[in-house]
Amino acid sequence: MHVLILLLALPISFVLAQDETYNTRYDSLKLQEVLQNRRLTMSYVKCILDKGRCTAEGRELKSHISEALQNGCAKCTGAQFKGAKQVIKHLINHEPKSWKELVKKYDPERVYMQKYEHELKNL
Repeated sequence: MHVLILLLALPISFVLAQDETYNTRYDSLKLQEVLQNRRLTMSYVKCILDKGRCTAEGRELKSHISEALQNGCAKCTGAQFKGAKQVIKHLINHEPKSWKELVKKYDPERVYMQKYEHELKNL
């Protein structure tokens, strides 16, 4: 689940680099400011759910969600992993309907939800 949210959170963090990690270009982004802007947060959620238009970053983000879920965010930097936790917590606490839709779309059998359940409980 960490991966799902990291990927959901901000497309900015998920442009693949040439090496073994995702692009670090946006690792210094002030994520809390983005999450405080509901309109911006929801535009990313809608993009990822195929319910709205996507920016180039949104399309890039969406293209890596499945891979990141499958490999436990193995290509994420420390900042991206930390950001993922922050976004997961925000969505669970402030956008539960969107969170459920995202889980339904990207983890319909709840394989990853079960795998990361312990970490999610500690948020």
